[in-house]
Amino acid sequence: MRPIFNPSLVNGRCGDPTVYVETLFEKHSLLFDVGEIASLSARKIQRVDQIFVSHAHIDHFVGFDHLLRLLVGHEKTVQLYGPARLSQTSGLSVESGRKLSLRSRFRCERTRNAEFHVYHAVPAEAGLCRGAVSLTPNPCRRPLRRTVSAAILEHGTPCLAFALREAAHVNIWKNRLSEHGLPVGPWLRSLKQAVVERRADDHLIRIDGSATSDDRLVPLGSLRDLLTVTAGQKIAYVTDVADTPANRAAITALVQNADILFIEAAFAEADVALARNRAHLTTMAAGEIARQANVRRVEPFHFSPRYAGDEVRMLAEVMTAFRGSHA
Repeated sequence: MRPIFNPSLVNGRCGDPTVYVETLFEKHSLLFDVGEIASLSARKIQRVDQIFVSHAHIDHFVGFDHLLRLLVGHEKTVQLYGPARLSQTSGLSVESGRKLSLRSRFRCERTRNAEFHVYHAVPAEAGLCRGAVSLTPNPCRRPLRRTVSAAILEHGTPCLAFALREAAHVNIWKNRLSEHGLPVGPWLRSLKQAVVERRADDHLIRIDGSATSDDRLVPLGSLRDLLTVTAGQKIAYVTDVADTPANRAAITALVQNADILFIEAAFAEADVALARNRAHLTTMAAGEIARQANVRRVEPFHFSPRYAGDEVRMLAEVMTAFRGSHA
C-alpha cells in the first residue's frame, strides 16, 4: 500500500508540538496543533485547510497568527477543530490581527476572502466525556476520503487526541485495465471514489477515452475486478495527557492499529513523579501505550527542554518500552 498521508514533526522532538500532514495527489494539508510554524514554507501553510488543536496552551497555538497572516488575501476556507473554549482563544488571536471574530459552532466571519470555521469537538455543556467522537462536518464539500476522530482526555483541562484515517485504500491493476481495453485516465478517480463511498454495483461510471468509444457508462459491478481494496492508512496524534487508567484506555481505543502514532514523551522514566505532577507522559508510558495499541510505528515528541542534548536516550527509553515482549 502506498501511503496517502505524509506526516512530519514540524519542530522535531523537542520543539512546539505540531504535525504537518500532506495528502498525496491533493493540494490539501492539515495540522495537528499549531505551535511555532515559521519553519514551514508559505506554500505549505497556504495548503492547510484543516487544523486540529488538542488544547489552547500557548505552545500548541502560538503559530495561529503566523498562519492567519499568510492566508489573508487568499480565497481560502480553513476548518478549525478543538475543545469548547478554543473559539475564545482564537477569537482573541484574530482580533489582534485583522479584527476577524471567530464565534460559536458552525459560524464564521470573513475578511479579505480568508474564511475560518470553528468546530467544537467538546461542547461546553458536555463537560469531560470519555470515548471517541467523529469530526465529520465538511463545508468544503469535498468527497470524504478521510475521517478524523477525537478522544477527550484529561490534562488538568480537557485535551483532545486525534486519529486521521483514510476511508479506504483502492489500488488499480494496470495490467487488468489493458486486458479489458480500458485507458488510464481521470475516470479512475471516479471509480475509486465510488468504491470508497460504497456505491452499489449498478452505479454507473463514466469511462472517458476508452479503446472502443470516446465515452461510455459502465456499471461499477463490472469494474470491481480491476481493483483491490485494503484498510486505509491511519495516523494518530496524542499530546499533553496525564498517565491515568482512563486516559490510557481512551488513547488505546482511539489509536488502535495506527500506522504511525505521534505521542508525547515529556519526561524520562526516572522523573515519573514530576510527570505525574505535571500531567504528562513519561518515555516508558508512551512506549507502553503504543505497544498496547498495536501501532506499527511510534514517533515520540514534546520532550521537555530539561533533556536538551539527551534526545537519543529519551528515544531509546520509548523504543525499549514499545518493543517490550516482542523485541
